[in-house]
Amino acid sequence: QVQLVESGGGLVQAGGSLRLSCAASRNIFSINPMGWYRQAPGKQRELVASITAGGSTTYTDSVKGRFTISRDGAVNTVYLQMNNLKPEDTAVYYCKARYGPNDYWGQGTQVTVSS
Repeated sequence: QVQLVESGGGLVQAGGSLRLSCAASRNIFSINPMGWYRQAPGKQRELVASITAGGSTTYTDSVKGRFTISRDGAVNTVYLQMNNLKPEDTAVYYCKARYGPNDYWGQGTQVTVSS
């Protein structure tokens, strides 16, 4: 089992930055992959970025060049650095971990970008 705790959301003006953190209860190199998802009101949850145990990263097209996923194994935490935020980035952001055959989700953190 994996427990995930997200933090770092908030209210920011368009063009601003936020860094989200996802602290895992297990060694993150045993989790493959870890990812950030988001869900805006009335929309489906979508993958934003993910990182494999080997360090390969993927991003949805709308955030490429603005968001960066990274990790720190010393504290078992995955980060999502979000720059040049836009109002359409407003959503609840969730961390997800695949450990063995199971997926685990965090509680979510709200990101609101004002225009």
